[in-house]
Amino acid sequence: MVNIFRITAFLEGVSYLLLLFVAVPIKYLNGEPQYVKLLGMPHGLLFVAYIVLAIWLKPDFKWNQKTFLIVLVASLIPFGTFYVDKKYLKPHSA
Repeated sequence: MVNIFRITAFLEGVSYLLLLFVAVPIKYLNGEPQYVKLLGMPHGLLFVAYIVLAIWLKPDFKWNQKTFLIVLVASLIPFGTFYVDKKYLKPHSA
């Protein structure tokens, strides 16, 4: 299950970066909203999956409230899920 969370975290992070730094600028600079529409739904699904998996795995990792909050808030910050993977998930994947 940890590997599924790691993959989800990676994909959520990549989709967020593509949305923020590719699709949104194209929308507002070129007036082409189709990229936001194309990336928005997959990103939303990955975001929800990330949150659900974090809640589900909290007891397995024995995260305290502060760590759990960091894991959740990381999904809102660009590159945040990559930080979570490196800091909180990678050592547990073996």
